[in-house]
Amino acid sequence: MATAIQPASEELFARLQRKPISDVKREGWRGVMNAVDATGKVLMTNHERPEAVILSLREYSLLTELAARVQRDDQSKLEQLTRAFDEELAVLKQPDAGDRLRLAFSLPLDLHGEVIAGQSF
Repeated sequence: MATAIQPASEELFARLQRKPISDVKREGWRGVMNAVDATGKVLMTNHERPEAVILSLREYSLLTELAARVQRDDQSKLEQLTRAFDEELAVLKQPDAGDRLRLAFSLPLDLHGEVIAGQSF
């Protein structure tokens, strides 16, 4: 069963070479694969409706490497945020942290009309 195509996918599909699924029967698998070899990817359609994309091994390898790179980058960013959070949190682990917090909360807050903004990353 085909899934509904999202608008962003339609844009991407518009750039792909299209081939009706009936070409598999008419040209044989080798005929379809010749089209895939020529462009790297082919959108297979059934009555003009997109059904599947056939990728060359090269295209598939590029996509999986890109996905792995994005995942590594995301992991690296998460580790950076974790380190930054741990550094900020380390202040609360100091022996006098409780006393300093109690003192800070006991003092009256007078901003003189100013706004105190936190640190951004």
